[in-house]
Amino acid sequence: MKFRTEVNITPSPDKIEIEDAVFSIGSCFASEMGLLLQKGQLQTLSNPYGTLFNPYSVMVALQHLHDCQYYRDEDLITFGGNYISLDHYTGFDTGYAHQTLEKINRKIDEGNQFLQHAKWVLVTYGSAFIYDFLPKRKPAANCHKIPQKFFNKRMLSHEELLHSVQESILLLKDICPPDAQILFTVSPVRHLRDGVVENQLSKSRLIAALHDATEGLDYCHYLPVYEIMMDDLRDYRFYKEDMLHPNEQAVQYIFGKFGNAFFSEETQRFISENFKISQALNHRPGDPKSKQYLDFRQKLEERIAEQQKKVKHQIFTVSTF
Repeated sequence: MKFRTEVNITPSPDKIEIEDAVFSIGSCFASEMGLLLQKGQLQTLSNPYGTLFNPYSVMVALQHLHDCQYYRDEDLITFGGNYISLDHYTGFDTGYAHQTLEKINRKIDEGNQFLQHAKWVLVTYGSAFIYDFLPKRKPAANCHKIPQKFFNKRMLSHEELLHSVQESILLLKDICPPDAQILFTVSPVRHLRDGVVENQLSKSRLIAALHDATEGLDYCHYLPVYEIMMDDLRDYRFYKEDMLHPNEQAVQYIFGKFGNAFFSEETQRFISENFKISQALNHRPGDPKSKQYLDFRQKLEERIAEQQKKVKHQIFTVSTF
């Protein structure tokens, strides 16, 4: 007798190999997946614009990354003593225009170079809502704690969503290698500040637009992450204290489902061993000069060296000994 609905991801004939570069962009769930891939020591770059929620803002970011188009003074606004880009997350805000631009444009360089050899791209959308910044008549990726009176909140239409997804696909296919694969997901994080009904409508519009935009494209894949969270993990014990974000156990479960469908057997073994090494690296000895710890450290360094032989890119670059 079954007491839960298990949602599986259809295994892909194309697999992520240990040397493949993986780029992720979008909501905070894209960052979570990127961190796990990075922990597994794959070549990974995640969210060079910071967290982005809606498809239009993701499209704008990909346009700049594709063209290596830098931001200038006139692209910024000022609020609360900070220089701000409405296309970016708050982590780019600084008290000086040149510092904000330096942070932004350095990430554009990094993202452009990475995308040119990225074999896999993970795009995660969180919401179909967008906020238009009234003084500049410009859609904002993030409100930067600017008062709500300066924004008009609206839901993107199906046509706007469809265009944003389709344009993003074209940009990625142009800059990435010819055999690059694009993985789309809808974030499992519920945006209940929008309202319970409104959140469900938002997620539904995202899912409908994704399926319409990717129909017949064999290099595009839809990962049912939202569906796994809503049906397979339909229990509040899989949420953080805010009851909105998946907890670590849920994220690991979804990552496992993703890996079973898209990682080659070699990649699964490679990541599994690196997860174990990462956990061992977090060990802090009572006496770092004891023979027991020195033996432990030597064996750990030997394991890292064995893993390094399998790939050309540098792994475990930051020493934690």
